[in-house]
Amino acid sequence: MVATFRRQASQASLPAMTDNAAPVDPKLLEILVCPLTKGPLRYDRERGELVSDKAGLAYPVRDGIPIMLPDQARKIEG
Repeated sequence: MVATFRRQASQASLPAMTDNAAPVDPKLLEILVCPLTKGPLRYDRERGELVSDKAGLAYPVRDGIPIMLPDQARKIEG
């Protein structure tokens, strides 16, 4: 019975969103910059990415956590 309660409690606390749909804390967005250019980032909610237009890279956001590694970023065409 305790194990069942713990399982239900842990499942209830899981977000119902997909990886890319998890929101990024707005205060975090205010202080994050591109690790390569030190320039501003914009949040693309639809793709779940932080975009550095200057670097031409889009950094993924997984479970609300920005992955700020250039080798994990997607190159933007343009």
